[in-house]
Amino acid sequence: MQKTIFITGASSGLGKAAALHFQSMGWKVIATMRTPEKEQDLTQLENVIVLKLDVSNATQINTVTAEVIKSHGVDVVLNNAGYGLIGVLEALNDSQITQQINTNLLGVIRLTKAFTPYFRECKKGLFINVSSMLGLFGYPTCSVYAATKFALDGFSESLAYELAHFGVQVKIIAPGGILTDFAGRSLDGAQHEAYETLENKVAEGYNPENIKNFALSEDIAAIIYQAATDEKDQLRYVAGKDATAIYNKRQEIGAEAHFKNIKEMFDY
Repeated sequence: MQKTIFITGASSGLGKAAALHFQSMGWKVIATMRTPEKEQDLTQLENVIVLKLDVSNATQINTVTAEVIKSHGVDVVLNNAGYGLIGVLEALNDSQITQQINTNLLGVIRLTKAFTPYFRECKKGLFINVSSMLGLFGYPTCSVYAATKFALDGFSESLAYELAHFGVQVKIIAPGGILTDFAGRSLDGAQHEAYETLENKVAEGYNPENIKNFALSEDIAAIIYQAATDEKDQLRYVAGKDATAIYNKRQEIGAEAHFKNIKEMFDY
């Protein structure tokens, strides 16, 4: 029997790669995005339905979710929509901070809540939430972004306990760097002159040598498909060579030692 996945943020990057991967594996894909009128690839594919959805709009979430459940049914919800807000806390204004939380965290919570009664009544279903390696450990100039991803990780684990009784699973994908247009289309930020030295050192880390270790969006999409189909009772999937290496090292030496290593990188 054909299965259906509902994907947010499917216009580009990882969301689009996931939509293409699941479609190629025979799934029906409901691909949502803020500007579906600009989409040209997914609309041409069989078993792909493209819908308008801005995850920062609570009313739109409830309307779209109700329509999809009534018309199609859903087996997996992939909470992928999000963007990076980069900059030290002092550089960011309240509007930037609020929008980051609305999109990266509240969007996931609201969409998940909208689908939860349906999954609970069906006694099956799977939420896959795309977090980040910065939902597992912090990094300078990423404080607000990491706050949303740390919160998403805690939300997902807690929700997994709540829904397990009803046969509903929650899984987390924690990627490292991804070679997409994230740095252009899906990035916001600001700088502060008092932190110029720190900001420059962080920027040095995004050199060609490090970037070559970033994963392709298609590779992370394959891990998402694995999480959706492996039937494992597994919560977190750390994805990408860079994320895996850093996470394993942190597990080996402990959180406090890892914290000290990061501080030493920036000469504190």
